[in-house]
Amino acid sequence: MRIILIGPPGAGKGTQCQRLVEHLAVPHLSTGEMLRKAIREETAEGLLAKGFVDHGQLVPDELIVGMVRKRLQEPDCRRGCLLDGFPRTLPQAEILDDMLERQAMTVDGVIELAVPRDELIRRMTMRKRDDDDPAVFARRIKSFEVQTAPLLEYYQRQGKLESIDGLGGTDDITARVMEAVRRFELRAARRQSSRL
Repeated sequence: MRIILIGPPGAGKGTQCQRLVEHLAVPHLSTGEMLRKAIREETAEGLLAKGFVDHGQLVPDELIVGMVRKRLQEPDCRRGCLLDGFPRTLPQAEILDDMLERQAMTVDGVIELAVPRDELIRRMTMRKRDDDDPAVFARRIKSFEVQTAPLLEYYQRQGKLESIDGLGGTDDITARVMEAVRRFELRAARRQSSRL
């Protein structure tokens, strides 16, 4: 299964991805983690990305796409993966569809974690991460609203989007996410049997 998790910063994607990875037994591809690691290790990509991240801007597509393309070609991604933070823009979604198509693969489903802005800000003040400066965080939310929200319509048109209420206890949210995954698995099984 190849599943994308979409949600604004602070929506809880990382937590839900950890739980989903155990259920699906596929790697978790977090572009946020990839970028933080590249910045920490001061790789060429990391140094380029740092300037954008420090100003709360999205890292350019070419940089992110290159990192994701490389990662998707690794053997552990053959059975599927969980994409977190990618695609973030419409052009990235189109590039991902093309990348997967070339390998006879597809995105099986997209889960949106929907969380109101005031709750995101409340959560941000509770967690302590280097990139959680309030002004930067506000810009990241705005970037999400402007650039990532159109993805929801893109995947809705493909019939792949499940919108999940991201409020409540972690276990409640996980239960909703798992229901969406079961629907994706049923659809994938139906597609498979129609090919036979």
